[in-house]
Amino acid sequence: MGAHSRIACLLILLLGPAASAQQPSPPAQAGSNKISVDVVVTRKSSPPVSGLQQQDFTVLDNKAPQTISSFQAVDGRQASIEVIIVVDAVNAEYHTVAYERDQIDRLLRAEGGDLAHATALAVLEDTGVRYIADFSKDGNRVSASLDQYTASLRTVTRSAGFYGATERFQVSLKGLQEVVERVSPDSGRKIMVWISPGWPLLSGPRVGIDAKGQEQLFADAVNFSTALRRGRITLYNVDPLGASEGVGRANYWEDFVKGIRKPSQVLPGNLGLQVLAVQSGGLVLTFNNDITALLRTCLQDTSAYYEISFDPSTGGGPNEYHQLEIRIAQHGLTARTWQGYYSQPELQWPASPVTPIETGGGRVPH
Repeated sequence: MGAHSRIACLLILLLGPAASAQQPSPPAQAGSNKISVDVVVTRKSSPPVSGLQQQDFTVLDNKAPQTISSFQAVDGRQASIEVIIVVDAVNAEYHTVAYERDQIDRLLRAEGGDLAHATALAVLEDTGVRYIADFSKDGNRVSASLDQYTASLRTVTRSAGFYGATERFQVSLKGLQEVVERVSPDSGRKIMVWISPGWPLLSGPRVGIDAKGQEQLFADAVNFSTALRRGRITLYNVDPLGASEGVGRANYWEDFVKGIRKPSQVLPGNLGLQVLAVQSGGLVLTFNNDITALLRTCLQDTSAYYEISFDPSTGGGPNEYHQLEIRIAQHGLTARTWQGYYSQPELQWPASPVTPIETGGGRVPH
């Protein structure tokens, strides 16, 4: 695996909501041209809003209104949903991970351990993802599997590229790719929550990317956008550093949220965890030490949402980026969903990881 074999990663996944009562019709399959998205509608600081009708929604593709071809309001209690919670020990210290595990345990054992949705756990180490608990609604059993897991020793050292940042960036993306590929074939919607301060953005005056590296990064941007959307995966980020997180570091990712249209525009920061989360319609939650409460905030998005599909305009070349926006007629309501998509995506994960070049001068934001 090259650089990956030298890197230690720890991710802990919590796969939840897979209720079975009544499953809404799934979005179009990968081979279809139809664009299908899951939409959460909220008021400021409120749970998702239910009861809206198709006429309340306007879909804009590159600012042009589109005809909605299918619409369904979904009661999350009756939908097939999986919730994935990831604990990142590659980019967080051991004491932080220990605290995260305790917070997850509280979530799993609440209400006597009777989970509303099926839950699973997995760990990503330097050798890949190790799944330690299959889906179960028994939170006590899932929590016991988490308690029995022993973390492997780290192998990433401060002597590695950018003091280990390059390796952590590479293994973080590889881990996300592996998890996405594993859960994407499952039917229904998925909520993927990463408890992580985020992986290194590797974007700044000291970082250089050659043309080949930009091509690889752009391919990754297309791949993650398309694979997450087609897999019906919404990504969330919970920052475990809480009140101790620096404001500048916590918000630096906002410079990279805008969709990338061509390889010459791309930087490693465009593949940051927080960036991918917001682009998928998820949330970035920080400056709060109550991780259990933040997890519940993310899971709240499963209570009510809307499945919307439309036929995109014809024309345009492969990997052409389309800005996507959904507006709500009622005042004070905001829709969260995918911020964009790539038409005719050419999906092929790069064979080798991108290695940023240290050019000197300035500081590399981690």
